[in-house]
Amino acid sequence: MARYVYDFQDGDRTMADLLGGKGANLAEMTRLGLPVPPGFTVTTEACRAFLATGEEPDGLAEEVSRHLSALEKATGRLLGQPDDPLLVSVRSGARFSMPGMMETVLDIGLNDASVLGLAKVSGNERFAWDSYRRLVQMYGSTVMGVDPALFDEAMTLLKEAREAPDDLRLDASDLAWLVETYKRLVRDETGRDFPQSPAEQLQQAVLAVFRSWNAERARLYRRRERIPDDLGTAVTVQRMVFGNLGADSGSGVAFTRDPATGQPGVYGDYLPNAQGEDVVAGIRDAVPLAELQRLDPRSYRQLRDHAQTLERHYRDLCDIEFTIERGTLWMLQTRIGKRTAEAAFAIAAELVGERLITADEGLNRVHGDQLGRLMFPCFDTDVAGAAITCGVPASPGAAVGAAVFDSAEAVRRAAAGEHVVLVREETTPDDLPGMVASQAVLTSRGGKTSHAAVVARGMGRVCVCGAQDIAVNTGARRFTARDGTVVEEGTLISVDGSTGAVYAGAVPLVTSATMRYLESGEQTDSVVAAVARALEHADSVRRLEVRANADTPEDAARARRFGAQGIGLCRTEHMFLGERRKLVEEMILARTEAGRAKALAALLPLQRQDFTGLLEAMDGLPVTIRLLDPPLHEFLPDRTELAVHIASVEASGGQPDPHDVELLDAVNRMHEENPMLGLRGVRLGLVVPGLVAMQVRALAEAVAERVRAGGTPRAEIMVPLVGSVEELRLAREEVARVLAQVGEETGVPVDCPIGTMIELPRAALTAGRIAKEAEFFSFGTNDLTQTTWGFSRDDVEAAFFSAYLDKGVFAASPFETLDREGVGRLVRIAVEEGRAARPELQTGVCGEHGGDPESIRFFHTVGLDYVSCSPFRVPVARLEAGRATLGGADTGDSR
Repeated sequence: MARYVYDFQDGDRTMADLLGGKGANLAEMTRLGLPVPPGFTVTTEACRAFLATGEEPDGLAEEVSRHLSALEKATGRLLGQPDDPLLVSVRSGARFSMPGMMETVLDIGLNDASVLGLAKVSGNERFAWDSYRRLVQMYGSTVMGVDPALFDEAMTLLKEAREAPDDLRLDASDLAWLVETYKRLVRDETGRDFPQSPAEQLQQAVLAVFRSWNAERARLYRRRERIPDDLGTAVTVQRMVFGNLGADSGSGVAFTRDPATGQPGVYGDYLPNAQGEDVVAGIRDAVPLAELQRLDPRSYRQLRDHAQTLERHYRDLCDIEFTIERGTLWMLQTRIGKRTAEAAFAIAAELVGERLITADEGLNRVHGDQLGRLMFPCFDTDVAGAAITCGVPASPGAAVGAAVFDSAEAVRRAAAGEHVVLVREETTPDDLPGMVASQAVLTSRGGKTSHAAVVARGMGRVCVCGAQDIAVNTGARRFTARDGTVVEEGTLISVDGSTGAVYAGAVPLVTSATMRYLESGEQTDSVVAAVARALEHADSVRRLEVRANADTPEDAARARRFGAQGIGLCRTEHMFLGERRKLVEEMILARTEAGRAKALAALLPLQRQDFTGLLEAMDGLPVTIRLLDPPLHEFLPDRTELAVHIASVEASGGQPDPHDVELLDAVNRMHEENPMLGLRGVRLGLVVPGLVAMQVRALAEAVAERVRAGGTPRAEIMVPLVGSVEELRLAREEVARVLAQVGEETGVPVDCPIGTMIELPRAALTAGRIAKEAEFFSFGTNDLTQTTWGFSRDDVEAAFFSAYLDKGVFAASPFETLDREGVGRLVRIAVEEGRAARPELQTGVCGEHGGDPESIRFFHTVGLDYVSCSPFRVPVARLEAGRATLGGADTGDSR
């Protein structure tokens, strides 16, 4: 029979898959001898078994009972006994941290009898009734399904009646009345009484936590963070310790380094006379952790020592939850802390410098998405004016959006294409959809450890918390700043998550320090220096080359500054736009060979000039030139607009321009129902005489010109949309003929490797034959994804991708992260069969996936030689290519 329950002393941190992150880390802290309240963990296997059948797994109740008996023996108290009750907490704990997304029930074991015993043994009647009302509230909403707002409303009405600004001003009789009110709410809403049996409370709380794995907010968070749906959650059952016993008690959250900046030291929040849920929920403003040193110096020293122990043991930033019960410190949880992009690089560099981790490990502690965030612009504070408020800088970055005051409105406006900032007193897990939809989050309560801060950091959202001098009126849909400024819903505000400042209106943006470094090499601060060291190490270990997709000398030069090792894709069609479009029109409209040749001859020097600039910018590095790919009709006016224009002229009695009539005839003649699968790519070169010859001649003459100028050009010619080896063979013959001609004419031998794009399934499946005519493959994963899935990207992303993501058909858009099972398998087949036919075959990718971190790791695994991406993604690709060489996995749960 499967084992479903483990005592804390029976596990360790390597068992996170089975015990969840919380259970594994509680076990590890127990092994380290830290003061952890005893308890046990119900495994993820039990959760998966329950979710599969809807029934409690066989044997689970008996196992829980045995471990509960051991816990009762160790503490000398029985669960819920009337005189001196043992009380326990029931908490979720998935493999990967999902802050606030699943359920927690505290104070299990309290009932109408044991609450009196707790009051007597604690000597604090108020504390006992406060704990009981918390249990009824949590159990009623979590297990019995009562709307949490009903409990909040009852609490609010009581505080108003007592003129109490917060719950601390309510006395024992108030809280006893509240318990009875809560129990009536439960009975009225469910038709059942709140259970008095502690055993029933425990059993149902565990099952409720299991069920919360599939709550909508948990599913949404997993989709956002790409956490698999089939992992399930563990459940920890732990002896309660109480931070709400008076002034000498409290709860807090600590970080071993600042999660926003990475600065060493103990950072966090502490809330006197409160349980841990109060700190995370932000219902009262906590004090900085440094204040604990004054309030309770002994506990502060112990906490600091334990934090140092944990950081050195885990060799990373640790996030710690703790409670002080009448002067005694208890450690309730630790995990690898979520951190901002700035902090991630700073902490990795610090730990490498302290020799706690190796440079390889340091590289694996950061990732490309974080680097991308550091490249975003920041606010120009010189022109920003005075801030309307300032709070805690909880998650850095610069964001501008319309203020909205609830999650549903944020989702609605974002779906309409509007940028929004979610403004709340404090967020709850139910606000997750709005946080995902928003550019930034602003709260008037809470600190760096509040729900809003932790979730925003994990998602890379800008966040300012605890802006205490704004009054948020959710009902009126506005907030008012201390200086009298009123911000109504829909008003633009600018949120600076790096400084905590919030400005009215849209503040202009300036280049970030990281981007300035990438452009010029200027290192202005410790974070930039850490980025530089990470990139240098990535470059020293990576196997994949990183090239850029660039069509102009300016883009090529920028890409080279960013570290590109060549151009993996030059889209020559971009060179035919603007004023040159007229020359393409002339070529298309030409009725004779002579007319077409004249138009091509006019294009030739312009193409040669473009190629010369690219080769100069990338001198000594490979430049892959893709021959014309899109259908020719794209260079002509829109069919409908042109027809309407001509009809309008005729309707008004005028004579249409003969050129317009000729253009419309050409557009009609070339019209295709599905042009992306029509006359384009290699097919154009085979049926439009002179087109390939013009482009190849322009390139060959540019190569010769650069050689004569003392350069070292390395041009490569890529034939697009090949589906048959015969297509490539015919195209290759013409390319080779023109290269030879230019070599004879200029006296400069022009030897350009000739390859093809693999962007059709047939090309991938016949790669062995195609490789006999190709010196390199470049995977065009955009089209390969379209043709493999049968998707038209321009149509389907807006039409149904959001529904597919919501329903779990996709974990991510296949146009953003490569579909490994389908498209990836075609890539693998093509690489293997291509190299079997031509061992020296060079392979790369030039679709947008070349800049996606997860896809880059796949390309490394299948053995590609390079990835190519936009110039601005080159640093990200460099970093991820290095991480791919090392395995590329984050340490712990720092994501």
